[in-house]
Amino acid sequence: MSSADTPTAPPSDPTASAEAAAPGGLKRAEAVARAALLDVESYDLRLDLASDTETFGSVTTVRFTSRGGTTFVDLKPASLRSVHLDGHPVDVDLLRRGRLPLETTEGPHELVVDAVMAFRNDGEGLHRSVDPADGRHYVYGMSFMDAAPSVFACFDQPDLKAPYTLHVTAPEDWVVIGNAPATNPEPGVWELEASQPLSTYFVTLVAGPYHLVRDQHDGIPLGLSARASLAADLDADAEELLTMTKQCFDEFHRLFGIRYPFGDYHQAFVPEFNAGAMENPGCVTFRDQLVFSSKVTRGQRIQRATTVAHEMAHQWFGNITTPLWWDDLWLNESFAEYMGNRVTADVTEYTDAWVYNSFSRRQWGLLADQRPSTHPVAGNGEEDATAALQNFDGISYAKGSSILKQLNATMGDEVFLAGAVDHFRSHFFGNATMHDLFASWERAGAGDLSDFTRGWLVTAGPDRIVLDRAAGALVRTPPPGSPADRSHTFRVATARATDPAGGTAGTGPWALTRVTTRGGRTAYEPEAGAAVVLDPYDDTWAVVEPDAETLAQLPALLPRTDDALLRAGVWNGVRSGYHHAAVAPAAVVDLVEAWLPTEDSDAAIAFTVPWLLRDVLPLTTDGDDAAARVHEAGLAGALAAPAGSTLQLAAFQAAAATAPADRLEHWIAGEGLPDGVEVDDELRWRLLVRLAALGATDRSALDRWLAQEPTTRTRVEHARAVASLPEAAAKEFAWERFTGAVPATNYELEAAGLGLWRPGQEHLTEPYVDRYLQALPTIAEVHQGWVLGQVVTAFFPLTSLRDETVAALHAAADAPGLDATVRRRVVDATDDLEHRLAVARAFGA
Repeated sequence: MSSADTPTAPPSDPTASAEAAAPGGLKRAEAVARAALLDVESYDLRLDLASDTETFGSVTTVRFTSRGGTTFVDLKPASLRSVHLDGHPVDVDLLRRGRLPLETTEGPHELVVDAVMAFRNDGEGLHRSVDPADGRHYVYGMSFMDAAPSVFACFDQPDLKAPYTLHVTAPEDWVVIGNAPATNPEPGVWELEASQPLSTYFVTLVAGPYHLVRDQHDGIPLGLSARASLAADLDADAEELLTMTKQCFDEFHRLFGIRYPFGDYHQAFVPEFNAGAMENPGCVTFRDQLVFSSKVTRGQRIQRATTVAHEMAHQWFGNITTPLWWDDLWLNESFAEYMGNRVTADVTEYTDAWVYNSFSRRQWGLLADQRPSTHPVAGNGEEDATAALQNFDGISYAKGSSILKQLNATMGDEVFLAGAVDHFRSHFFGNATMHDLFASWERAGAGDLSDFTRGWLVTAGPDRIVLDRAAGALVRTPPPGSPADRSHTFRVATARATDPAGGTAGTGPWALTRVTTRGGRTAYEPEAGAAVVLDPYDDTWAVVEPDAETLAQLPALLPRTDDALLRAGVWNGVRSGYHHAAVAPAAVVDLVEAWLPTEDSDAAIAFTVPWLLRDVLPLTTDGDDAAARVHEAGLAGALAAPAGSTLQLAAFQAAAATAPADRLEHWIAGEGLPDGVEVDDELRWRLLVRLAALGATDRSALDRWLAQEPTTRTRVEHARAVASLPEAAAKEFAWERFTGAVPATNYELEAAGLGLWRPGQEHLTEPYVDRYLQALPTIAEVHQGWVLGQVVTAFFPLTSLRDETVAALHAAADAPGLDATVRRRVVDATDDLEHRLAVARAFGA
């Protein structure tokens, strides 16, 4: 293997002063220099959460050894009381842009930082929120990427690991949970044991009047927690959550032969969390929307199950062995994505997890890989932490997972797992690179993997494979400028709509064959008149699209297709074809109308219909007629499904999203519902949001509904509904949250942005195109971190289908000085807008 991309030697000048800190977070060269200078031995944190609701006291004692020289500690306080290095005061006025310079001599040192930190409400740092259901306060820590310095002073980079000991003062009715077991020696005082060595971004604290559920399995103490207002819902879900946790632990222990090494395993469901979950050792945090308080589909339960398994996989991939630098973040996410899906499908009740994955994640990854911002899966070369955050995308998750699945199929499970175990053992509680992992696989017997690495992991972009019937060939087109000459092995499904039966057992009318493509053209001649679906089982990573003859037969074939994974493959091909303006909106509606009443996977409906509503219906030549057809298909599916089933719920949700106003009003009142459908709080707000978008309700009515059930979730849906109203005041309501004129939680911000840009409301929203463009240069002063990216995307003018809008967005993205996160999100969303324009041009929308 070639040498590591990550530098192994410090630059000539390891000095990094506060003034030298550049925008974009820690630079890789700076991290290399600091790691060459320091060995961090331990952190001791004293946090006072009881004295104030706006700020908290944070006293950090860091013990480290230096080889002598100038370095810096990362620190983002509200105010700084004092800093002492080896008992000597450090000038606190030297703190600049989150960095405090330190002059060190060779040998051991003790740094003590006494600071006041601000609680945050953006899902990062130490987030504090108030539950509107009961007025109680809740806190949790999210230290990911560059948020840790807003909680404690630290050397904030992944390869300076150390154990952490926490001492916490909190209100007496709170419980405190962290990375290591905690005791409560007296009211309001919590002592946490020293943790295993952790990267700074894993450090967390969950504190508040949380409701707890405790259990144990195989010697591992288990715990669940959620806000007190969700206590009954957590209790109802606890058996399923704990059963999955135990099953996954057993399987990961069997696969790796290395026991979970972080003591307790607590899963905390916390409010207003930006990600789906975070793998903090000992205390995994999840968004508390995964505690279900209304009836949900099976697809939502699969999503939760795979998230639980994904975070458990991280305890090995990421927590035991951590990437040396963020350019190898795929070592965390791609592995956790692959292993999470695999283990969920193999050992839990959700054996159809791969079907869910195909519907929910495949297009996410493929679209990301085709954008101008595409990047390699591995070794993506990011030079600073903030830029690396933008690459936590469909490439690092879905594409990386798919490629690992291919690699496993090639080398076999025995070698694949043996190499992974060698990787863990070689870097236990340490850091490693992609090259270290591939060396482990080669030692395990995989052979030379350099061609695989070069073709799949360090070369960006997917190949595009289509059937040329006239030439009798499969045509492979690599991404522009790609040096990779990839071969692909995958299954092909063929059928004819006129055939009454045939095919392979379990696939309905489809017959399966396996093909391997090499070079640009591979001979392939299907039976005359047969529909052909390429790679329906996601065997390879490529964009595949149906040809016209296949597309014409799909409305007859798809309802007869027994295999849910094959149906997912059909839909992925259709969606790719639509993205490239090779499939007409009308053809998609025809297919949905035929397929929806017969689909038996609620995950298929839950992930296909939102795409249809967002990307397809607005571009049909008669949107009202298309929506009416989808509505009737969804209603037919709800009437045909077993009463009370999750399949019925998913089909009814599709009907609700396209329903006319009079029917919505009856349903909200509980009238005329299909037998088995009950309007709970979650479904009611779906109906209300649709009613608002149609302009068939008003702000005062929405306010009254909110007052009846003032929860975190209803506040979010209320924001979405109000912003969706076709009124000037509603659009201004959303805009005030974007600009920060009116404060809002992260979830409410995103909901307001998505509500603002409703198709058919362009007479109200077009003025906001210019306002959006004018706000971009300074929006990073209003929102930061994770929320900044979410807000820029949510408020993007996706309904403005004009060449002038595209040109202005390109100019805005190219403007010098634009924040990197803002630029990346604008570039990605503009690419989506251009594809929508191409569809509109091609099919006369």
